Amino acid sequence: MSQPLTHFNAAGQAHMVDVAAKPKTHRLAIAAGRIHMQPATFALLAAGDAKKGDVLGVARLAGIMAAKRTGELIPLCHPLPLTHVSVDFSLDAATSSVLCQASTETVGRTGVEMEALSAVSVALLTIYDMLKAVDKGMCIDGLQLIEKRGGKSGHWQRQP
Repeated sequence: MSQPLTHFNAAGQAHMVDVAAKPKTHRLAIAAGRIHMQPATFALLAAGDAKKGDVLGVARLAGIMAAKRTGELIPLCHPLPLTHVSVDFSLDAATSSVLCQASTETVGRTGVEMEALSAVSVALLTIYDMLKAVDKGMCIDGLQLIEKRGGKSGHWQRQP
């Protein structure tokens, strides 16, 4: 590991990183993940016939809310004033899966990677919650950061 872990002080105790001296920059993060389900469950979702209503619409709102509340969920995350959050879904009939991608932005002193990852996680969990009555075997996987921009470390993008 080339860089020290910033959430621990010299005594090895967990602490919130002091970002006061860092300059404000435009920050962006994109994360993604996928939920796999049975073909019949996928057909129900794709047709919009789930008993609980608009599954993807509710999941989108849940993801946005999760991004906004990440500082309350992850103990050492700074609460951030997000300037933009988007949560989008791509349906893949061939694999009976849904890809979720979230983008988060702010102008601030620390990045928004955790907000993007939280948005994807909660959006996918919401899909699971809304469809579990018909398919308890759904599987969520592939949660990952795709890209981040801004700050001292600059631009980073996952390599294929």
